[in-house]
Amino acid sequence: MTFPPLADAAIMLGAHATDWRDAVRLAGRALRLSGSTRAEYSDRMISVIEEFGAYVVIAPGLALAHARPGPDVRREGLAVVTLAEPVAFGHPHNDPVRVVVGLAVANAEDHVASVASLANVFNDGGTVARLARATTAAEVRGLLGIGSSGETAV
Repeated sequence: MTFPPLADAAIMLGAHATDWRDAVRLAGRALRLSGSTRAEYSDRMISVIEEFGAYVVIAPGLALAHARPGPDVRREGLAVVTLAEPVAFGHPHNDPVRVVVGLAVANAEDHVASVASLANVFNDGGTVARLARATTAAEVRGLLGIGSSGETAV
């Protein structure tokens, strides 16, 4: 599976987060450092979860943090953050989270298509565990089928 508009990926491995907000901020920071978003995007991702709940925890151990397209999205972006210690997001079945994928898209059509493509990658239940154990950005890229051009490790 490839993500044509999201070929660049910001990857952060073994990060430390105190709670779910901190974990989402890490994904937002990775997106910002890759040039995909402005700092405000992290706050919007957090606001979405505060408003709608932990629906972003889409599989056991995996959160897909995102917000609708907005002026704080400079270009499409993908961030993968693995956590040294898992954190609870408040999901009744899929907590705790060990992998946070941050997604930023510039328009609504790409948003829906990108979320659907990412969800398909995680149909294999072992993918999250393999991501959580990954020790290199190349491993993460391989698991997600992301091209290496422009990839950023943060």
